[in-house]
Amino acid sequence: MTSAFLGLLSLGAQAKADCTTDCQLSKVNQYFDALDTVSYKGSTAADIDALINLMHDEVKYEHIEYQANFDKPAWRRAFLRNLESGRYDSATSREIRVLRTIPGKSHIAVEYAYGVNQADGSWQQQEPMLAVFGFKDGKISLIRELW
Repeated sequence: MTSAFLGLLSLGAQAKADCTTDCQLSKVNQYFDALDTVSYKGSTAADIDALINLMHDEVKYEHIEYQANFDKPAWRRAFLRNLESGRYDSATSREIRVLRTIPGKSHIAVEYAYGVNQADGSWQQQEPMLAVFGFKDGKISLIRELW
């Protein structure tokens, strides 16, 4: 019984160490960087695949307001449809930035905003947004947009 308990403790420690708060924030920033790249004019299917490959195979993307609920293959198809219809045409001066975070168990709440880098080096922030990211096996397994 003691060894079973110690085994469970070891698994718990391993799961927590799998993606620490710093790891989670790094994954979120990688996600937003890749999402920026997809949104730029001239982006390609390879850019979409680079974004999607950051995700766990069981990832779920949910947007409460727009009633979006995608698994990984459906989310990729949605990105490809948008690419094919010419929706990705942002200037490379557009950038998503993380403003604040609240870490939780295998999740992190992220306040972020789109903005535009100005000629003087400043960043002009737009309306802040909220998303919750979940993590599994060191990858993003959930993105729940709450704006």
